[in-house]
Amino acid sequence: MLSIDAGTTGVTALLVDDAARVIARGYREFPQHFPQDGGGAGAAWVEHDAGEIWSATLEATREALASSPEAPTALGITNQRETVCFWDRETLGSARRAIVWQDRRTAAMCDEWKSQGHEPRVSELTGLRLDPYFSGTKIAWVARNDPTTWAQVTSGRVAIGTIDSYLIARMTRGLHHVTDPTNASRTLLFDIRTGTWSAELAALFGVPIDALPEIVPSYGEIARTDPAALLGLDLPIAGIAGDQQSALVGQAGFAEGDAKCTYGTGSFLLVNTGERAVPSPSGLLTTVALGRPDGSLTYALEGAVFVTGAAVQWLRDGLAIIASASETQAIAESVPDSGGVVFVPALTGLGAPDWDPYARGTIIGITRATTRAHIVRATLEAIAFEVRDVVDLMASEGGVRLPRLAVDGGAAANDLLCQMQADQVRVPVDRSAELQTTGLGAAFLAGLGTGVWTQEQIVATRRTDRVFTPQGGGEAAHRLWRRAVERAKGWLEE
Repeated sequence: MLSIDAGTTGVTALLVDDAARVIARGYREFPQHFPQDGGGAGAAWVEHDAGEIWSATLEATREALASSPEAPTALGITNQRETVCFWDRETLGSARRAIVWQDRRTAAMCDEWKSQGHEPRVSELTGLRLDPYFSGTKIAWVARNDPTTWAQVTSGRVAIGTIDSYLIARMTRGLHHVTDPTNASRTLLFDIRTGTWSAELAALFGVPIDALPEIVPSYGEIARTDPAALLGLDLPIAGIAGDQQSALVGQAGFAEGDAKCTYGTGSFLLVNTGERAVPSPSGLLTTVALGRPDGSLTYALEGAVFVTGAAVQWLRDGLAIIASASETQAIAESVPDSGGVVFVPALTGLGAPDWDPYARGTIIGITRATTRAHIVRATLEAIAFEVRDVVDLMASEGGVRLPRLAVDGGAAANDLLCQMQADQVRVPVDRSAELQTTGLGAAFLAGLGTGVWTQEQIVATRRTDRVFTPQGGGEAAHRLWRRAVERAKGWLEE
């Protein structure tokens, strides 16, 4: 199986054999664009050039194919969710830059819809909340602020979709405009109980439904690549899922109660709730975990933390106090604790459980004795605290108490972070032997879609690298963290 994992900062291509082993991989980063940095009273804008994502996809795939002993027989796609693209249906060129899931420019618009009393109904239909995170608000912003692009949308020339839809359009030379329920369920335009686009929601956000992709199952023979578009490959596109749902599949989380946490740009905790769309009164999201070929849906509860791995990236690229993410463990272990320093990485606002688009990053507790090691350790602690807050919310609000937490993603390679996480969530942390479970999940979906694997066979392939058991402590540090979070909230409203 060829798996394309189009993430927030780069594209990973994997070749996975029928024993579920990764036999080749390729990777390419692509640029991040920040038209407005969120300083002062402004909201942070984050954009991607869809053409640069497509180029990275081709280069990562070419690299993987060059080192693979076997040719692929099917393709699965997983992608950063909520990021919305606009492209010409004929030329496939981008009408404008994509607006990224981290982008906060629609915060005031969300306040407007809330003041009009729309949030309860939106939440009832979608399982989500009115927050800049979600695609529908970004599309509405383009309708209000980019008349040139919007005229092309309403005329039918420009299509709207998430990254999966855009990549499939490029791979099929425009023959297919599709998405799956896991991605559709993140748009604020999808009714999670009927499994269809909602005319009511489309009217609220002013989005023409005919500009949106057709909703197809998460696995099955969905489309076929055009060899002239994708490096000579003629493959069935047989799996699609948003990155967090794909990681749940990669962790073989098919059973009700299965849970995973992926540490990527952000951290996302998903718990499979089976055929029940469990409502959340405040901090959690009700979402689709999988869309099956028979039209049925599997649901999940999700806690979305926007900035975790991105905070480490900021230490590297913004502050230049580390050279690479891999050295954070050694630096953090050079001090016994954070020296009273607390870092709230609300670089693009706060997600679960606080949901504050006006929060901003805060480092508090600095003294003359503070060193870079204290700040690095405080960053790792922040990741563990953020995930703990979501786990606590799962228990108090969703009634879900985890017997263990399966973890994956790049930051999960950090032993110190995993131990901190176990101490904070107070259950064993089970690190997957394959950290790139997002891409692995897309391969599994392609295999399910072409009959290579059954769900039972996928469950049998799941392997553990190491289990971290709780060692206690950390309660005082977590209380200090919550104090710091309160000080970070509402910053842009001051």
